Amino acid sequence: MSTDTTASVSTHILDTSVGRPAEGVAIKLAARSGSDAEWTALGGSATDADGRCKDLPALPEGTTHVRLDFQTEAYFLSKQNKQAEAQQDAPANRDSGTTGAFFPEVAITFAVVPGEHYHVPLLLNPFGYSVYRGS
Repeated sequence: MSTDTTASVSTHILDTSVGRPAEGVAIKLAARSGSDAEWTALGGSATDADGRCKDLPALPEGTTHVRLDFQTEAYFLSKQNKQAEAQQDAPANRDSGTTGAFFPEVAITFAVVPGEHYHVPLLLNPFGYSVYRGS
């Protein structure tokens, strides 16, 4: 929850290749106070069955930048997703030159101001992703 001196962050992931939430994706949260400051790891969580991550750590006072690091490789390699990929025309590792995911992680960095809440959804598929500031 945001306060007058801190911002807050939430996220969710939709796997657009199957039109369903992405469950079990680990997410790490880091913050810094100023463009030249070092990143401080704050912890993380994982998405639930609805693709939501409801328990990200609180941001410290003075945070100006936030980084969400989505660990997507394990999700794409999971048995659940492999079954979904089998129904697609293009398997996740086609043209990637690897046996893993084309995007093994997605790191999103954004600026925040105190008192605001930032919901940053990730629309994910094996060969692309998009993010935006939600509500």
